[in-house]
Amino acid sequence: MKFTLSWLKRHLETEAGAAAIAERLTMLGIEVESLEDPAEALADFTVGRVVAAEPHPNADRLKLCRVEAGGGAVLQIVCGAPNAREGIKVVLATPGARIPANGECLKKGKIRGVESEGMMCSWRELGLGEDHAGIAELDPGAPVGAPVGTVLDLDPVFDVAVTPNRPDWLGVRGIARDLAAAGLGALRPMPVAPVPARIASPIQVRLEFTPETANACPQFAGRYIRGVRNGDSPEWLKRWLLAVGLRPISALVDITNFFAIDQARPLHVFDADKISGDIRARLARPGERVDALNGKTYELDESVTVIADEAGARALGGVIGGEDSGCTEATVNVFLESALFDPTRTAATGRRLNIESDARHRFERGVDPASAVPAMEMATRMILDLCGGEPSEPVIAGAEPDWRRGVPLRPARVRALGGVEVSDRRCVEILAALGCTVREGDGGLEVSPPSWRGDIEGEHDLVEEVVRINGYDNIPVATLPRAPMPQPVLTQIQRRTGWARRDLAARGLVETVTGSVRPTAHAALFGGGRPELMLANPISSDLDAMRPSLLPNLMAAAGRNADRGLRDVALFEVGPAFEGARPEDQRRVVAGLRAGRTGPRHWARAPREVDVFDAKADALAALAAAGAAVDNLRVEAEAPEWYHPGIAGTLKLGPKVLARFGALHPRMLRAMDLKGPMVGFEVFLDAIPPAKPRPTKARPLLNASPLQPVERDFAFVMGREVPAEAAVRAARGADLLIADVAVFDLYEGDKVGPDLKSLALAVTLQPSERTLTDEEIDAVSEKVVQAVAKATGGRLRG
Repeated sequence: MKFTLSWLKRHLETEAGAAAIAERLTMLGIEVESLEDPAEALADFTVGRVVAAEPHPNADRLKLCRVEAGGGAVLQIVCGAPNAREGIKVVLATPGARIPANGECLKKGKIRGVESEGMMCSWRELGLGEDHAGIAELDPGAPVGAPVGTVLDLDPVFDVAVTPNRPDWLGVRGIARDLAAAGLGALRPMPVAPVPARIASPIQVRLEFTPETANACPQFAGRYIRGVRNGDSPEWLKRWLLAVGLRPISALVDITNFFAIDQARPLHVFDADKISGDIRARLARPGERVDALNGKTYELDESVTVIADEAGARALGGVIGGEDSGCTEATVNVFLESALFDPTRTAATGRRLNIESDARHRFERGVDPASAVPAMEMATRMILDLCGGEPSEPVIAGAEPDWRRGVPLRPARVRALGGVEVSDRRCVEILAALGCTVREGDGGLEVSPPSWRGDIEGEHDLVEEVVRINGYDNIPVATLPRAPMPQPVLTQIQRRTGWARRDLAARGLVETVTGSVRPTAHAALFGGGRPELMLANPISSDLDAMRPSLLPNLMAAAGRNADRGLRDVALFEVGPAFEGARPEDQRRVVAGLRAGRTGPRHWARAPREVDVFDAKADALAALAAAGAAVDNLRVEAEAPEWYHPGIAGTLKLGPKVLARFGALHPRMLRAMDLKGPMVGFEVFLDAIPPAKPRPTKARPLLNASPLQPVERDFAFVMGREVPAEAAVRAARGADLLIADVAVFDLYEGDKVGPDLKSLALAVTLQPSERTLTDEEIDAVSEKVVQAVAKATGGRLRG
């Protein structure tokens, strides 16, 4: 919904500027989508005077003009406008100005070999009209050099979003009424005086509906006007229509468009000489057609309301007029229509025929049911003022619908529902300003909403109106009571499950969900298949045993993928594993499996087959995500029989087994008809000890040191049977300054002797208080050498 500031002030007496009005509209619940001030777009344009206009030396249709720009400056401008002549005042754009019509920045240039230092603009180029036949001519009294915005009557344009429950906001008067009620001015009176008849109407109106369809058009008011002159509209009307995006057509059509925007009241004018007999409102006949004003022909059915004469349908009621009865410049006799149409039927017609029009937009939201006759009288007077003519008496069929109702309001409910204290007197003032009739009754107020407020149906609606007009910013801030912190809903094991699931997914493993039963043969391979784990009533003969491990399910899933050409997979599952029939024999397990290679072939890095270290890394990652202290874990070269001996291990914290990992035994692969390599892991979430309080996102441990870390490399010679983990653990515990220890090289060969290996460690020292001296670094290095030698029997390699 668009309207200009001057249009608004036709209804609202106020000194407020556009910005203040926009702010108040927002506070009233009317969303201002944009406020465009044309003066801002013309800030770079000034008034110029054409001193001379001579023929262009190289072009017959161009003129070489000298234009006074103010301050003694005279510019040379090449112009092709036919009205460019000496002495006129023009709108002058100099290089650097941005033309509103196309957004281009004006630059100096040569036109047919002659330099042009500026531009004289037309109304279209300024975005102020459609006239492009010549340059804009300003008032002769306009001062040269003055900004154009100070000499033109430029009008800010508001564009507001209207909610479906407020059809009265689709008219400028409805918006002005709310602004006046909110104290931003006074609503100007709009008297509606009946127009005296001067002739009898040769056209009558009938409503041809059954009682069941009478609501399609409950009232039709019209008037015949003889001897009109349908020329151009006055400039003020054309300017207002252009500002809101409507193209001026002719005075008669522009008047109907004006009332649609001004009063939210669609009207229509017929060329009376093109009407055969009387006008009747009825439902369309099957197969009936209408040639609409948009140039399209529509085939109708009996659900569509039409305005017809004896020859057939002439217009779609509430949607669009017909082309064969429309007004043209030759029209001299007209019939003015002001009718009411059913919102539901209008909306259905518009949707079915895919017609969007201003009339449909308003009728389907609900037009003021008491507006038919007043709108006809006001439109008649405007037609007489602009087009002349002789009016007939009103021709009215049907009756105004019964819209009157009473809604009780207890002023105390304003406080209870709105949270703001408003006096009874103020409530009455607000509702009266909105057009309501208010009477005092027993226990409160009896309010009769106006005809244009069909959305007010109950007491809560009245409370909303009082609070809205009183000002949302006047509602006191209320602090809600803070409830005690709720107890955690998830258990520790549930949180650990989520942490592990997210971490494994981030490592590229795909989560699977499989059943907790397996064939007995598969369960027996993984330590199951005992009688107490057999199902008494299996759903399938080959799914008769509770699974003792999640790995056979993952292996079967990897096999199904391999059968379909996807040999390289990485899967994981979170679920229960069953070691016995007692509740405590059910364990919460995170299991994972990798099969095939680490990735597709690539020119920069060749893929490799998955190995035990991939499974170990996955197991450690899942443990770390679940909150286990992985730095304290011990790796032992032992594993159940379904893992390959010597290529598997167990992660323990003291005597507790937290995880197992390794390459799956070839015997298991053959039993399940699978091809390797396959590696897997099992993490037992319920075996992880409760986590101790530690830094979290809410309470981070900010101990980052500003000092640069120091890294030292060590190579130790030790027995081949000594696990590298023993050396890493010993080095890490040698001193508090040691932040990290990593293995970066392993050598076994004749240079270190038989049954020996050389293990290289990178030790990172992180000072926190001051930079370490060489002596302090050497002291820590000596501690590392001694600790590793004591734990492994190794020696520093020379």
